[in-house]
Amino acid sequence: FGKGRSSNSAAEQSSNTNPLIQESKRGLFQSKDREVVYLGKPIDQVTNLVIERVPGGAVIRATGLTAVQGVYLVQLTPATEDETPVNGVLTYRLEGVRPEFNEGVGSTHTRTVVAARALTDQELAGVRSIRVEGARNAQTSRRR
Repeated sequence: FGKGRSSNSAAEQSSNTNPLIQESKRGLFQSKDREVVYLGKPIDQVTNLVIERVPGGAVIRATGLTAVQGVYLVQLTPATEDETPVNGVLTYRLEGVRPEFNEGVGSTHTRTVVAARALTDQELAGVRSIRVEGARNAQTSRRR
C-alpha cells in the first residue's frame, strides 16, 4: 500500500459543496426509482439445458420452443424471490413476453428462443442441481 497521506475530513469536504445542488446516486439519464414489472409468461417447452463452467462460476443456457412466433424479452426468472436453492435445487422459469397481436405458429426454427444467466461460485454453493421449467415440461442438470 505504501505510506499514508493526509486528506480533508468528510466535514471539510462537505463544507466545500454547494448546498443548493442535490446529491444524487443516479445518473443524469436514469429514471427515478421506478419498479420495472416484467410481463413474461412461461415458454411452452424447454428443449435444452446446458450449464457451462466459467472462471468464477457458471452460465446457465436454456433453449425453449414457444407456442407462437414473435416472443421477445426472454429470460430465466428465479422461482424463489431471493434466488436460493430449495433442498439443493436451484429453479428457474424460462419466460418471455408474447406479442400483443398473435403471430403465426410457423416452423420450430422461428419459434426457438434462448436465454442465459450467469451465476458466481458463491451463488452455486450448496446447489446440487439446476432446474428450468416451461409451461409443459422442465429440464434438470445435476452436478457431477
